[in-house]
Amino acid sequence: MDVSRARSALRGWGGVATMAVLCALALAFVLLLPCTQRAPEKPERERAGRTVATGVQARADGCVDSEAHERTLAPSDADGPTIDAIRARTGAKRKLIVGVDQNSYRWGYRNPNTEGAQLEGFDIELVRRIAEDILGDREAVQFKAIPTSQRTRAIEKGRVDMVVRTMTINCDRLREVAFSAPYFKTGQQVLAPKSSPITGYDDSLAHKKVCTAATSTAHTKLAADRKEGRLPASTDISTTVPNQLDCLVRLQLGEVDAVVTDGALAASQAAQDPTVELKGKAFTTEYYGVAMKDDADDLVRRVNRILVDYRAHGWQKSYDDWLAATLGKDSSASKPPAPQYLRGS
Repeated sequence: MDVSRARSALRGWGGVATMAVLCALALAFVLLLPCTQRAPEKPERERAGRTVATGVQARADGCVDSEAHERTLAPSDADGPTIDAIRARTGAKRKLIVGVDQNSYRWGYRNPNTEGAQLEGFDIELVRRIAEDILGDREAVQFKAIPTSQRTRAIEKGRVDMVVRTMTINCDRLREVAFSAPYFKTGQQVLAPKSSPITGYDDSLAHKKVCTAATSTAHTKLAADRKEGRLPASTDISTTVPNQLDCLVRLQLGEVDAVVTDGALAASQAAQDPTVELKGKAFTTEYYGVAMKDDADDLVRRVNRILVDYRAHGWQKSYDDWLAATLGKDSSASKPPAPQYLRGS
């Protein structure tokens, strides 16, 4: 693919999303209050998902990331206040409001070949399954495109009923939102140009610039590993973006050397651009879950009951329809484990 064609293709996928960070300088005479100690409350909360210190917090409350996907409520058909409020919506507003992605190929993306560029993908199919169960209509959904960095905030602020957006279940997020049992298994991988000398998540990343999505599990992992010496100290992980797809754009423009993200997403991005490929094996194990408000117990239980049926009747077909082309026909590596319902209330 030549440069002009590549850049033309980029414009079709949303362009480069950039982030700017402004730090106001304190007055010169205020020498004892450096600006690095004056971080406002909102950025501190946004940083919680990507600072190494959160690992200590996770141990303090007994949560371990490798077991976080087990901290959910047992399935139930019972209605409750959250479900009742959704059903009480009238007219055109009687819909399930769901935060999704619209740029992740095969997961949640707009298909320009359909009328109105309809949203399609593996996550979108799951959303429709949930809407059909709760409202009796798989089309009764109001989709809201949510950036990677705003997923938990959208739930906490009540802008959506749930988020279904390739969202990894981990301890940091469990302190802010509730999750369903896992519906997909994946792991972090490296994406880089085919001609790159990068071989995977190893010393070949030394002196390389790596892009991740802000507040993502990928960025948290890189920051922790670099601090602990498991990643070369010279690896530049300063490039973060609101939406993960923007990392692919940065890579195509030559602004970064590699991308680290979930292998399931990286495979879809490699399908979009044949000049890049996955490098090395997955170096983490992660599980996607449906995220909901922390106190929406009835909705969490209902979604878990829906997932019991979905895993038995529907999951494999959805995988075949949407992901087999990018992840391969054998879905065994992507199937979530048997659910554990270890959250008491």
